Amino acid sequence: MQRIRVNANNRTTMPSIPRASPRVVARRAEANRTFSAVRLLDCFAALAMTIAVLPARADEPISLRGMGSFHVGGRLVEISGKPVKEVTFTPGGVPAKVDPNGTYQVEQMYVQYFLPANEKGAYPLLLWHGGGLTGVTYETTPDGREGWLNYFLRKGWSVYNSDAVERGRAGWAQYPDIFKGEPVFLTTANPFERFRIGDGPGSYDPDPAKRRLMPGSQFPNEGYENFVKQNVPRWTTTDDAAVAAYIAEIDRVGPCIILFHSQAGTFGFKVAQARPDKVKALIAIEPAGVGDPAKVEVLKSIPTLIVYGDYIERDSRWPKIRATGLAFADAMKAAGGSVDVVDLPKSGIHGNSHMMMMDKNNLEVASLIQNWLESKGLVKKP
Repeated sequence: MQRIRVNANNRTTMPSIPRASPRVVARRAEANRTFSAVRLLDCFAALAMTIAVLPARADEPISLRGMGSFHVGGRLVEISGKPVKEVTFTPGGVPAKVDPNGTYQVEQMYVQYFLPANEKGAYPLLLWHGGGLTGVTYETTPDGREGWLNYFLRKGWSVYNSDAVERGRAGWAQYPDIFKGEPVFLTTANPFERFRIGDGPGSYDPDPAKRRLMPGSQFPNEGYENFVKQNVPRWTTTDDAAVAAYIAEIDRVGPCIILFHSQAGTFGFKVAQARPDKVKALIAIEPAGVGDPAKVEVLKSIPTLIVYGDYIERDSRWPKIRATGLAFADAMKAAGGSVDVVDLPKSGIHGNSHMMMMDKNNLEVASLIQNWLESKGLVKKP
């Protein structure tokens, strides 16, 4: 039995311990290092398991295996008989002669793609915008929130977002020489009153506080000016060129799912009729047009979702537009097709404008689409 002595100052004195040999000290140090390394690895493993079970958050980094862009479609056009012009391209520069006669590349389309590291979608998802708009439609919302592009990318879809013929980075062509007719430009008030953001004609005001929004509107009124900045000129005479370019996109990408909006309703259905073997599903967001009624049977093997927002009964045009879409859906069903039509207000989702991908509840609507895609078996099995 060891004894502990107490000295005169009431301090305890431990018995002396023999010193270990240098070889024993070295072995003990090596054992301590091994034990610490094992404990550290255990900690990392536990942390990894904890992270794996945490739900993905919108502010987490998006992991990609690739991204890029390309132009597709278009044709060459010869122009002749125009006078040569002298153009000074830079103030104070030397004028240059520009001969407008010659061959032009026109009617191409721009596509930007994002490929997730962990792909879960069975097919790529193509996003097609509406009239007077570009692929910005699906990017960051006008008030700075994440758009559908990010949402579906986080869900594991390879996303292809495009600027259609005549829009944005697709480029223009001369008119009326190539693009027949003149472009249509919209005033600041037009989309507010026509896209069921405001409550009809006269509802827009430069002062956000004085605008008459639809009751319970989900559109971010504070970001409306940013939305207007996205608007671009559009033609009403380039539909055939747009369809041709979209077909070229599908021929390049391969089997895919198309999500299209408004004016692109015509493009989405017609392109599916042209390439029914490559289109695996259609998602029509308030389609303003439909496909060829004489070829509706071609779509019977393509599952289709059609989504309509709120306030349609309050608008002068949209009741008829929706009736046309529903009639086309009924024809698809009669031909043996699978078509689901979702009226958001009737399903308990209220306040959505024509631009539902920008509304404050845009991710709720996106979740509805995601659930539909999963129900159709269009995601990869774990």
